[in-house]
Amino acid sequence: MKFRLPLTALMLGAALAATPVLAKKTAEPVTPAPAALPTFVDPDVTQDPDNVLLLDLSDGGRVAIRLMPQWAPHHVERIKTLTRQGFYNGIIFHRVIDGFMAQTGDPTGTGQGGSDLPDLEAEFNSMPHMRGSVSMARTNDPNSANSQFFIVFYPRFALDRKYTVFGRVIGGMQYVDKIQRGEPPENPTRILQASLASQHKGLPTAATPAPAAITVDQLSNSVSD
Repeated sequence: MKFRLPLTALMLGAALAATPVLAKKTAEPVTPAPAALPTFVDPDVTQDPDNVLLLDLSDGGRVAIRLMPQWAPHHVERIKTLTRQGFYNGIIFHRVIDGFMAQTGDPTGTGQGGSDLPDLEAEFNSMPHMRGSVSMARTNDPNSANSQFFIVFYPRFALDRKYTVFGRVIGGMQYVDKIQRGEPPENPTRILQASLASQHKGLPTAATPAPAAITVDQLSNSVSD
């Protein structure tokens, strides 16, 4: 005797066979949120000395800057490369605006110059431009930072996410406050020596020759922001 399904079962089977199979819904790929940048800046110059920039200024002080590769790795590497080359030695602070910032890093002293290395792509981040912040200067092109940088006297949050913050002053801010004002100043403050704390360089004993004289024509053609 053959086993026969009840009529209702046969009808149910036929109905199921006629029902189209629905495709499984594929989950949308989830883009992970960017990791939060570290906000703690270690003030101890003996810790991670390869990421501490020391600026010995002609006003007699040493400024210590904590470089933060977690914020802007390529900009930090550029600063360290140029420092090891001695690029910043003798360079003036050519643009110093009271209540705003002090800018340096141009061997011509005009705001037009830079290093022979290629310009950097922007690494804008969420770090604020607060007192003591160190950020890269650039032209109107976001990807034009090269060697010039500035130190902020007072908060200027309008610059946030428009300029790349790569470090913060952790010592000697009183010497930054003493940098001569002007664009350029009549008697500009100079970086006698720039070094990394890991190089263990002492304070310079002799003045570094000043850059070549700056002409009015050069200043009128300045393109730095």
